[in-house]
Amino acid sequence: MQRTDRRTDTSATELQRWLAALATVLATLAAMTVVAALGLWLAGADSLPGGGFGSVLAATVLMALGVPAQLEGGAVFVATAQGGITAIPLSVTLVGALVAGAVFLRPLRLHAVVGPGELLGRVLRTAVLWVAAVVLISLGAQHSFTVSTGEELLDELGSLIGAEPTVGFKVEPFPAAGLGLLWLVVVLALALAVSRRAPLPSRLVRFHSAVRPAAHAVLTLLLVYVGLALVVGLVTAVTQGQARETLAVIMLGLPNLAWLALGIGLGASWHGHVTDTIGLPMPEPLAAVLHSGQDVTLDLGTLAEQDGRAWLLLVLAAVAVLLTGTGMAMHAPPGIPAWRHALHLAVALALAMLLIGLLTRISAALGLSLLGLGARGATELEPNLLVAVALGAGWGAVAGLIGGAAARRLRRAES
Repeated sequence: MQRTDRRTDTSATELQRWLAALATVLATLAAMTVVAALGLWLAGADSLPGGGFGSVLAATVLMALGVPAQLEGGAVFVATAQGGITAIPLSVTLVGALVAGAVFLRPLRLHAVVGPGELLGRVLRTAVLWVAAVVLISLGAQHSFTVSTGEELLDELGSLIGAEPTVGFKVEPFPAAGLGLLWLVVVLALALAVSRRAPLPSRLVRFHSAVRPAAHAVLTLLLVYVGLALVVGLVTAVTQGQARETLAVIMLGLPNLAWLALGIGLGASWHGHVTDTIGLPMPEPLAAVLHSGQDVTLDLGTLAEQDGRAWLLLVLAAVAVLLTGTGMAMHAPPGIPAWRHALHLAVALALAMLLIGLLTRISAALGLSLLGLGARGATELEPNLLVAVALGAGWGAVAGLIGGAAARRLRRAES
């Protein structure tokens, strides 16, 4: 009888764990889908021909996981279309990451510590369901459209001979599964790193004071920048017209712009270009720098040439990072020397700059040709990663030293 009861209890516990994993997957995908759908609707994607909204929505959710969409197409043997899109809609990504971390950690909130086997089991259950969901979504992330070459004569010629160029996008299931799994693992690892209360395996508890205050402080910095960008975006939508387009950028790419502003303010640089044929929505000063058709450097200097207010990004970044250092030191255990605060924040901010660089990369290319004639366009934005990481480490070290000294004085004043 007791054995039967134990088996029943074990089965019920296992079922609860699978349901918790399912809740993480469903809540994450639901949040990402809602944000992506609203952003695409604001961008006018609901009017896409051939009922393409659902396919574009699926592709957008997958792109938020870092999965690229491949563009290809053609008509008969005389028209071809080739290209691809690698751009992460970080508004969708950020919402999904916050929801995934919160829901995954929720069942663990009442535990003081968690065994490594139990934690790994929860991760594996979530990963299995997540990969299955990503593969299913990738099967629906494909569609084809008839497109214009940009030349009226070529369009009419193509229509007459039945060679209208088409562009179809698709997402390969296997790369989607791999990149989706990588996204989930990174998100769950970061959730454990930034959480102040989530339990850790006993062997990792000793790293709590070294990792969590710095990780939480840097996450707060990134979220504050997104919040400031949201305020600026809403004010812009209300006061300068084109509200729908501005809101579409907010729902799809707000962190892209916010974290780009943080990186530029810290001295990092990107290089790239935007041609006249195809481009992505972006603020006027940024577009003015990139819209030359040639490869240019995007940094604080080139941005300030278009708008002198860009120098405020340096002031904002300096103040924000110094406050981050102070906040980190205040939440760390007392007695930690200033050099350790400097080391912890240097590593955390360097990693943040690495992620910012990787996440704000944009590569959107489209080539159309009809009988050897046609139009081409591209948007490219690539970070100088080594410089960005070094700057993050330098700023973090300085802010950690100053923050550690400030925290000591604040504690003395309180006592």
